[in-house]
This record gives sequence, C-alpha cells and structure tokens, in this order.
Amino acid sequence: MNREPVLKYAVCLSALLYISSASAELPPAEKEAIDHLLKFVSQTSCKINRNGSFHDGPEAVAHIRKKYDYFKDKIITAEEFIDYSATKSTMSGTYYLVQCGQEEPKKTREWLLEELGEYRAGSK
Repeated sequence: MNREPVLKYAVCLSALLYISSASAELPPAEKEAIDHLLKFVSQTSCKINRNGSFHDGPEAVAHIRKKYDYFKDKIITAEEFIDYSATKSTMSGTYYLVQCGQEEPKKTREWLLEELGEYRAGSK
C-alpha cells in the first residue's frame, strides 16, 4: 500500500491548521487598541441604542465583550473588532447607534473608528 498520498495530505492539513491558528493570534498593538476601545465604551456617558433599547457604557461593553468572545477567532485588527462586535445586531442586522448628549445619534461603528483614529494618532 502506497502511503505517500496520505502522508502528503496529512502534512498539508497540518500546515493549514497551523497557518489558520497562527493567523488568529492578535498582534499586541491591536490587542492594546481593542482594550482601549473597550475601556472607552465602558466609561462613556453616551447611551448606546441596541435594537431599540438604550444602554449605558458598562451594559454596552458587557454585550460587546460577549460578541468579541464569540468572534475572537475571526478578529485580527481593531477595525475587525468593531465590525464584528460593536456595529450591528447579528440577529436583526440593525445598526447600533450612540447618542452623546444633544448630538445627533450616529452609528457606533463611526464613533468607535473616530476614537480608534485618535488613539492611534497618539492624542489619547
């Protein structure tokens, strides 16, 4: 029995598994940026509207953390964190909104991308 094809298949499969697990590791700078965004949301005085209900920072960040834990294997950048964890309802597709004081509500994605830009620019 020729085992060479089976051995080649096993080697290729092992390499693919290694590559996919290595690519799921979060670079340190991205982890710091995500940690910053989580802290930012938890400390905000703004209200987050998720599926028609308003939530304060600690409530909003608890939900975002749950989604982050669920999608963690797909996230490598802070932008992906925002897209997967803090942009819209996975179930309804409804975008999350943030209301800060008397300002017009905006999508949480825009709000967090602005904060991420400021953080990366070093102004935070």
